Amino acid sequence: MKLIKQEEGASLVLVGVAFMGIMMMAGLVLDGGALFMEKRNLQKAANAAVLSSAQELTMDQASVQEIVDDVLQKHGELTSLENTQIQIDNRVDVYLTKNVKLSFGSLFGKDTTEVKVHAAAELTSMGKAVGAAPLGIDDRVELDYYTEYKLKVDQTENEYGYFGVLALGGPGAATYEDNLRDGYQDQIEVGMVLDTETGNVAGKTRSVISEKLLDGCGYEAGSKQIDRDCDRILLVPVYTPHTQTTNQLKSVEVTGFAYFFITEPIDPKDTSITGIFIKRAGKGVYESGAYDKGAYAIRLTR
Repeated sequence: MKLIKQEEGASLVLVGVAFMGIMMMAGLVLDGGALFMEKRNLQKAANAAVLSSAQELTMDQASVQEIVDDVLQKHGELTSLENTQIQIDNRVDVYLTKNVKLSFGSLFGKDTTEVKVHAAAELTSMGKAVGAAPLGIDDRVELDYYTEYKLKVDQTENEYGYFGVLALGGPGAATYEDNLRDGYQDQIEVGMVLDTETGNVAGKTRSVISEKLLDGCGYEAGSKQIDRDCDRILLVPVYTPHTQTTNQLKSVEVTGFAYFFITEPIDPKDTSITGIFIKRAGKGVYESGAYDKGAYAIRLTR
């Protein structure tokens, strides 16, 4: 009888130990799951902050930091910001740290633990894009950003090199007009060969440029500040000549992209678009080998 009671007591001890072990394992699983969710949400906030703020890397550090703070505020994680590293025209890094309360950690003398995440986004030369204007610039032209250019849209040479008129989606003034107004809706990428438009498009160009100039874009002469959705910004393919006759360029090969901002209407007696080339991050995609002409795609690198 005494032996039986001893065995029952030992069994109760084993059951108690087993129960404690099960509770500890359950606590670890629950706390581990909570930490995983917190880290995932924190990483999403960090990723969103760098992807959004990278659009301002062609501007200044204050503009980049403002976007970082704004995005983190919207995610409820501004207080988690530990550090921001900004390299203008290059990349932005965001480091977040958050103390997470543990449900069962107190059993082991630990009430909270730190969750750390790091995200980085960089500017890369745009190599694929949708929405390009049916105009292009020879890649031999050295671009002086934010300096005025007058670029002809007829078949003559000018002091800045040939500014080609492209037959995106086929030839014809009507197709050209639609593409200049709304952007070509198929993808163009580095290595593609594009035909040039050989017809007279000066009138169509003058008309569309006048329409686009109705958008003020928040622009002041000498400033880099231009509304991101400004209708006066043209994404133009950069090219190298592909097929050329004695007097006419027949086709070009895409080597990159540039952004051109229209500043003035076209003079009735002229065929030149007046504007400036700007540095800008857009919705294009990185492609190896693309020339750096100021049009950038954003890539999450960490």
